[in-house]
Amino acid sequence: MPSDTIPYDVLAREALRRVVHDVLVIARDEGLPGDHHFFITFRTNTPGVSMSDQLKAEFPEEMTIVLQHQYWDLEITPEQFSVKLAFGGVPRELVVPFKAVSAFFDPSVQFGLQFSALASDPAGSDTATAQADTAAPEADEADAIEKPDDTPGEVVSLDAFRKK
Repeated sequence: MPSDTIPYDVLAREALRRVVHDVLVIARDEGLPGDHHFFITFRTNTPGVSMSDQLKAEFPEEMTIVLQHQYWDLEITPEQFSVKLAFGGVPRELVVPFKAVSAFFDPSVQFGLQFSALASDPAGSDTATAQADTAAPEADEADAIEKPDDTPGEVVSLDAFRKK
């Protein structure tokens, strides 16, 4: 039976997840230009997420990774991405379905996307909404984002980079 409404929230969410996909394709194919780097937060308990048992134990619900200087073997499909990062000097592969991504942020241009889960249907599909936040690079000092430490594999909270 056809629905009597157009699912704008679902269409918008999928379009914004496509932005994350396309940006990662650019990073894979061309590298990261200028000071661009990405903070990607994802729900580790989403079906399809693959990570070491040690990382899963340390981050049972959510994890933020940084793609900047030291990442390898970035692969992207329409449904997911995989990447190798060093954690404590040990390379580990992560596989992350795009439906698991809860936030994306590029502090070099103060561009961010936040995917807030509101509910799940009985089949377990993600029925989240997405919000896009952008700020002009000329933001005043109080709103400026400090560049994080370049430690490879460091997991940080996105709250440290949000405007207060």
